[in-house]
Amino acid sequence: MSGSNNTSSNNMAVPEAKDAMKRFKEEVASEIGVPLKDGYNGDLTSKQAGSIGGEMVKKMIMKQEEQMK
Repeated sequence: MSGSNNTSSNNMAVPEAKDAMKRFKEEVASEIGVPLKDGYNGDLTSKQAGSIGGEMVKKMIMKQEEQMK
C-alpha cells in the first residue's frame, strides 16, 4: 500500500455505517452479558472483547446465509 492510504481499522467504507455498527456491538454485548460502556473499555478482558466480535461475526454470517436462501 502507498503511504497516502489510511489503513486505520476504525475507518469504514460507508461512514454512515459507524453508528449502526456501534449500536450492533452494544446490542451483542448486552445479549452476552459483557458490560460495554460508552467511551473507553480497556478494562474488558480479552475474552470479553473477543466474545463481542465473535458473536457479531456469527450474527452477520447467519443473516447473510438467510438472505442467500
